[in-house]
Amino acid sequence: MPMTINRVVVIVLDSVGIGELPDAAAFGDVGSHTLGSMARVVGGLKVPNLEKMGLGNIAILDGVLPQTEPTAVYGKMAEISAGKDTTTGHWELMGIELKQAFPLYPDGFPPEVMERFEAEIGRGTLGNYPASGTIILNELGEEHMATGKPIVYTSGDSVFQIAAHEEIIPIDELYHMCHVAREILRGEHEVSRIIARPFVGEPGNFTRTANRHDYSVVPPQPTLLDKIEAAGQMVYAIGKINDIFVGQGITDYVTTQDNMDGVDKTIAALKERTEKGFIFTNLVDFDAKFGHRNNPAGYANCLAEFDQRLPEIVAALTDDDVLAITADHGNDPVTPSTDHSREYVPVLIIGKPVKAGVNIGVRRTFGDLAATIAEMLGVERPLIGTSFMQEILAD
Repeated sequence: MPMTINRVVVIVLDSVGIGELPDAAAFGDVGSHTLGSMARVVGGLKVPNLEKMGLGNIAILDGVLPQTEPTAVYGKMAEISAGKDTTTGHWELMGIELKQAFPLYPDGFPPEVMERFEAEIGRGTLGNYPASGTIILNELGEEHMATGKPIVYTSGDSVFQIAAHEEIIPIDELYHMCHVAREILRGEHEVSRIIARPFVGEPGNFTRTANRHDYSVVPPQPTLLDKIEAAGQMVYAIGKINDIFVGQGITDYVTTQDNMDGVDKTIAALKERTEKGFIFTNLVDFDAKFGHRNNPAGYANCLAEFDQRLPEIVAALTDDDVLAITADHGNDPVTPSTDHSREYVPVLIIGKPVKAGVNIGVRRTFGDLAATIAEMLGVERPLIGTSFMQEILAD
């Protein structure tokens, strides 16, 4: 008789994609392969624990050998939603298909947006063009400090980002500006996220701080999180998960400073939050610190750091826990683009209730994970996805 599952834990390795999707050309991402490109450029990944789980069974990766007896369920999932951003990816992981893409602004935001924004915050702005977050600080940070004007920029994703030095524009005021922007950017201009990007330092040596805050769009339909909460179970969010879902369907949450803090808080939750339900972690450094900055060596080191902590996470699982490791999109640090890439995402699942070494193949949608979790926890199914629970349950 299959074991009862008390908790499911999902860790999203933000942007750790595993090869271009068939429709990558429509997104300008032909040839993107976040893990593969990075592995090739650095001379092989050093991820022995992910290797044992079966990462090298999903795709050919330099330094990662396929296993004859992998310790985890393994496979990859395709994205069917119209986008390749954080919000879209996480929503689909939780059972929502976004049919219409969020708007993009390759030429910056139009006057009707910027003029109203400046009027409501009582300041002019700098920038208003697509840029890398670190590069635009080098370009405009000194002028920002001299004028007090916030830096507004976007990227290849549907985002309105506001950067400000914490000693020039206090955090609370920056957050207020984000609230203003969120209310303005509705209807045809409803971007997926407004992002506060505070930084510190001096010209030539600016550093973004951990006080980033995301203001997402409310999910248009109930997600798996809502269904778990409605069943009276725990939904514990770690990292930027609460921001992505605007608190919808989340019973408790904690923010994080960086990946290792996210791992620490995931382990703490496994030890302390013993009630039935769902623990949902996002580890953002892969994307924010290395993918967007086209830094494959840093990305590979970041992945190795996570891999070193993986045994601690697995050791914290109880006999009725299931852990899934996946991603939300790609961000190939080797291609010229510094934006997200349209890729498959890996999925590795481990725990006493599941059979090691099951190949779940290529799943049609990220939503298959949501459907599987719903069945494991005995809650209402999400709107999309096909459960593979029966394929992987231990006898």
